[in-house]
Amino acid sequence: MRTLLAKIKLYWPLIKGLQTGLLVITGIAGYLTARCPVDNLSTLGGLFISLVASISGSTILNMWWDRDIDARMKRTQKRPLVTGKIQPREALIVGLALSGIGVGVALAMDLLYGLIIFAGLFFDVVIYTMWLKRRTCWSIIWGGISGAMPILAGRALGVGSIDWIGIVLALGILFWIPTHILTFSMRYYGDYQAAEVPTFASRYGFGSSRATTALASILAALAMGAAAWGIGLSWGFLRVLAVLSAGLLVLAVVMVFRPSDKVNFGLFKYASVYMLSSMILMVL
Repeated sequence: MRTLLAKIKLYWPLIKGLQTGLLVITGIAGYLTARCPVDNLSTLGGLFISLVASISGSTILNMWWDRDIDARMKRTQKRPLVTGKIQPREALIVGLALSGIGVGVALAMDLLYGLIIFAGLFFDVVIYTMWLKRRTCWSIIWGGISGAMPILAGRALGVGSIDWIGIVLALGILFWIPTHILTFSMRYYGDYQAAEVPTFASRYGFGSSRATTALASILAALAMGAAAWGIGLSWGFLRVLAVLSAGLLVLAVVMVFRPSDKVNFGLFKYASVYMLSSMILMVL
């Protein structure tokens, strides 16, 4: 038991537990916008297993592929694949196994749901990480599409098809991700430069990156508001969402006109809180 717990602790940084958890929550929230959890506990359990396995597996595969980059960045030099605590072959096997389990469970539950989960994994690992991440800063678009797949998949599983609400929810995640990634890449600009990974800041400068972040934040807030209205959120919850969105927009605007490391990191943190809170409101 101790050995198993120690191994799980080693793999925790490889699956980016907090990030994976947030994406799993978006997928569950997408499903719960269409279905009552009390009447669908078995489906909800399968949804949880497929999301955790597929997202964790894809993240491990990303870490396996990027281990040479991680070795050149101070922020990531202590990750298990860099220090040798986990061997690359083992990480590859675990990543492939978890990905296979996640997609397999998803396909067994519903064909459309499984195909969307597979698309998210493919976009994340193959298109974003292996093909574009080291070539262009615009790779974040594909990273955003991948991040939007869990909520689209959850909604599709709930309603049995891809509807406009699912698409708008996915757009909300797609526009939210640049806020998350761009603020992060500006905070750790030196690390990305050392690893020779192109970012918006290195390609277009900090001013353009901040403006892009502000625009993405506005679009994310509009998309989440439209989806909330489409789901039929009550006026009370809509007002709470409006207040949360206003906080996101204020931070984004302040970052453009009065930039500082503190505001930048504040927006990075708040963006995650905003998305988590939005998902809770959608479910309620």
